[in-house]
Amino acid sequence: MPAVSSLRLRPTVAASLLALHALGAMAQTPAAEPAASSGTLATVNVEASADASAEGLTKPYAGGQVARGGRVGILGNQDMMSTPFSGTSYTADLIQDQQAKSVADVLLNNPSIRQARGFGNFQELYMVRGFQLGSDDISYNGLYGMLPRQYVASELFERVEVFLGASTFLNGAAPAGSGIGGAINLLPKRASSEPITRINTGIQSGGQAFVSTDIARRFGPDQSTGIRLNAVRRDGGTGVDGEKRELSAFGLGFDWHSRNVRLSADLGFQDHEIRGGRPNVTPAANLPIPAAPDARKNYAQPWSFSKERDTFVTARGEVDITDNVMAWAAFGARRGTESNALANPTLKDAFGNLSSSRFDNVRKDEVSTGEIGVRGKFQTGPVGHSVTVSAAMYDNKRRNAYATSPTGGLSDNLYTHYDSFMPLTTTSPTVGGNMSDPLLQSRYRSKSIAIADTMSFLDDRLLVTIGARRQNIDQDTYSYGSGLPQSGYESARTTPVAGVVFKATNEISVYANYIEALLPGETAPVRTSSGQAVLNAGTVFAPYRSKQKEIGVKYDGGSIGGSISAFSTDQPQYYVQNGSFGANGEQRNQGVELSLFGEPVKGLRVLGGLTWLDAEQRHGATDGKTAIGVPKTQLNLGAEWDVPGVRGFALNARVIHTTKQYANATNTQVIPGWTRVDAGARYIVDIGNGRALTLRARIDNLFNKSYWSSTGGYPGSNYLVLGNPRTFSVSGTIDF
Repeated sequence: MPAVSSLRLRPTVAASLLALHALGAMAQTPAAEPAASSGTLATVNVEASADASAEGLTKPYAGGQVARGGRVGILGNQDMMSTPFSGTSYTADLIQDQQAKSVADVLLNNPSIRQARGFGNFQELYMVRGFQLGSDDISYNGLYGMLPRQYVASELFERVEVFLGASTFLNGAAPAGSGIGGAINLLPKRASSEPITRINTGIQSGGQAFVSTDIARRFGPDQSTGIRLNAVRRDGGTGVDGEKRELSAFGLGFDWHSRNVRLSADLGFQDHEIRGGRPNVTPAANLPIPAAPDARKNYAQPWSFSKERDTFVTARGEVDITDNVMAWAAFGARRGTESNALANPTLKDAFGNLSSSRFDNVRKDEVSTGEIGVRGKFQTGPVGHSVTVSAAMYDNKRRNAYATSPTGGLSDNLYTHYDSFMPLTTTSPTVGGNMSDPLLQSRYRSKSIAIADTMSFLDDRLLVTIGARRQNIDQDTYSYGSGLPQSGYESARTTPVAGVVFKATNEISVYANYIEALLPGETAPVRTSSGQAVLNAGTVFAPYRSKQKEIGVKYDGGSIGGSISAFSTDQPQYYVQNGSFGANGEQRNQGVELSLFGEPVKGLRVLGGLTWLDAEQRHGATDGKTAIGVPKTQLNLGAEWDVPGVRGFALNARVIHTTKQYANATNTQVIPGWTRVDAGARYIVDIGNGRALTLRARIDNLFNKSYWSSTGGYPGSNYLVLGNPRTFSVSGTIDF
């Protein structure tokens, strides 16, 4: 296990660290001392604006693990009791205390979400209310397409905002074609009123060590200018045998404000590589799902890898035209490259024998996006109005190429792995494009305009929101080999929204909504996850809409809060049937969600909830069957306890329970339900001279449960993902 001190830093990150410390020296502002109390030693609690907005961040709720609300698309930041939608905003305190390394780690706290994988790769993909949400459809400060597609380091964001339900009116259509069940928005870090000089280092099972730094300062006589820099380097093995990950990430955030103008900007860079990553497994057709192997086992070929490198920049501005009229504009751009050499196996029999082939691909993305808007408030008699008008655009040019080896060229076993040689890739038709210089293969463009009016009645106790977004989508695909146009469409759709909130008391709000999702047309894949060639590969289908209805009740008791909601959402099903890809049915997800959060008694914080789902396939060959990869019940429950009499010491634990999932559309293949327990501890020490040392230890999958954590993910696919083994993590954070 390598020592933390031996951790290698790439020149880019090393230079970033030096710049961070130089910035700290320039400011010459002493850090605030940690606050003391009879029970715990609290870290400095400071607030910062997440972007160029007059509202700033929504306030943390009791316990500090979640916020009182968050961004509701073009409607801006809203308190949880005033919006007709459901969601949760996780804070930086929760991210740090749970040693979360990525978005997926944070979302382990949400009972409406389960983690899966992208099609044939290591992309983090989320099942939200039983529908897919790809990591490339996560927004950054309200803008789509800015983040790395497969993995996002947690050091780059302040909050993780989860919106449950369709959101096309609020955010625009998710460009990668997911997000029917919900949306995720990451908020960047900003300099707070108090200076920050923080270094964090740690190590986990498998020898992966890391070091990160976070420095923020405000400048000027009125603290009008802020700069915040974050950098992280991780390198080493994981708890999975032979799997290694390497990451370098850097983020720079800037903000400035005057009396009526607010500006912010971000520059981000991430370089992430997985070597020997444990792959997905496609089950054999019409055979029972085999028992999960030991969670530490790896059936990856040692030569397999996945690399991605991304650079992005965003800017946002807001100006108060009058006391009641505000306008804003935002812009973003990203350049990303990916390359992979994969060998995703297919099960051949009930004894765990596997067959796979080599699949290589390269991808380059050029993304640009922007939005403008204006919001005005006025009265018409006893009715208050908040009217929002917004326009947005998005453009993604994707270059792609792939190559494969002969099908079935590699053999292996799920329980007794053995390495295979790296086979050569073959010529056409198993090669698409030039691997060293991929041509333009796909272009997606969209533009939209939206308008909404939130009307308030009865002294703001009754709020009614109505609106619509008109969105035009232009999508084309091109030949891998020649770059000539192959298929495409241009189409426009209007998606409405209607929502109502009634504040029955100061503690209870009742809400309902109707909202739709607009998704870009699906593109027929080159092959299925089992290697079957698709007859109409590359065909692009027209956009389609998904309709959602929801009702719910929210409770705010000051120290404890929660909600209960019921929803129903319909979605067309696209999958391969008789060798061709197309809309071959419909999926209807209906469910009930219960959430709980807060600090019911001093020193005890709770977070979690329960979700019941009924995901039924309709109007197809599998009418009445449950959709692939959607469990009936999902439970997440966590608690953190300040140990009495031990100043600064806290214990935490979390239980995650998921019932069985079907691994095929006919429901003849089943993966068992599973329960996982995580535990951790935190100890804060005042080391004098205004410095605090925070020590954290964590054990994920405490009882080393071996289980298939998910099946499916990509629509129509049914590959299996093995859950991670017991993983130990320790870290130390010093605030100077």
